[in-house]
Amino acid sequence: MIGGFLGAGKTTAVAQLAKYVSDQGLKVALITNDQGTGLVDTVALRSRGYATEEISGGCFCCRFNSLMDAANRLTEALQPDVFVAEPVGSCTDLVATVTYPLRRVYGNHFQMAPLSVLVDPIRAQRVMGLADGGRFSDKVAYIYRKQLEEANLIVINKVDLLDAAGLQELRACLTGSFPRARVLDISARGGEGLEAWFQIVTDEEQAGEPTTEVDYDVYADGEALLGWLNATIEVRGDEAFDGNALVQEIAGALQHRLRAASAEIAHLKMTLTPSRSLGGLAVINLVRNDIVPELGQRLDDALQEGQLILNLRAEAAPEMLEGIVRAALEEITLARVNGLSLVVDDLERFRPGRPEPTHRDQFAATTSG
Repeated sequence: MIGGFLGAGKTTAVAQLAKYVSDQGLKVALITNDQGTGLVDTVALRSRGYATEEISGGCFCCRFNSLMDAANRLTEALQPDVFVAEPVGSCTDLVATVTYPLRRVYGNHFQMAPLSVLVDPIRAQRVMGLADGGRFSDKVAYIYRKQLEEANLIVINKVDLLDAAGLQELRACLTGSFPRARVLDISARGGEGLEAWFQIVTDEEQAGEPTTEVDYDVYADGEALLGWLNATIEVRGDEAFDGNALVQEIAGALQHRLRAASAEIAHLKMTLTPSRSLGGLAVINLVRNDIVPELGQRLDDALQEGQLILNLRAEAAPEMLEGIVRAALEEITLARVNGLSLVVDDLERFRPGRPEPTHRDQFAATTSG
């Protein structure tokens, strides 16, 4: 299981791990997870050819039976050797509510790898008080810290964002603050450090340490401060247009409005898939208010119509997020002169409900398969 807060780069890391496992001659299946439906992550991973199931409507801890149903469907279809699961980025207490119950109930069927928790280094610096900049409120930061507290492996991702001194300072801070974890550093996109991390994940089994204590009232309050919005948008033009430029334009317009509203972005993700294409999609990410949106995958050709999937998580009221999204889309439509149409086909927005785990084991099962 590859955990970490929203915007840590989990999906890119999951794709890299899946490739690594496949290159060893093993079959891999992926399971994504979100509070809502219509995930960019699922679209992006399936576009790379991986068998992927999506658990929506709650985190793995609250949808434990759905997690097992997804694993069973993938087993019937593929007989995978390895499952890689990506939990909701606002979820914590995964050891007590997911991995330990799995060991107890299904110990003869699964071996659990050490829990990896990825961090974006700039966000981690701000949460740990090492740098200034936009940050979350205390109850949201509580979830962030609890994720790190239960980690077996804290994986500093995107190491190219820090110089050597900054990386050393962050590594020392995380090592001192969360002594049960080994701290690694990687670049999921660039490839640095991945093989060393993947060898640990695939060769070792999770230790049976007591779980961390979690105040579920604070946890629930922290999640409830986050606004969640998922939208599917039909895109059409009177003539062919550059889809890569369009998603960059939309991301920029959203960023500008969110920053003006003092709404701290946790993660903005979008995919644009052409309606008439043999494959390919544009994928863009924005993980903080003060950086340029990153176009991680590009379309090779212009398109005339397609589907845009938008996932936005920010510390703001969901109603505000909907207003910002609709205003940004209207602004872009009016500014274009080539007859561009951006029609919201489906939209959901909400605050996550209180976590209610199906199981919570504070100690590992004494035996496992």
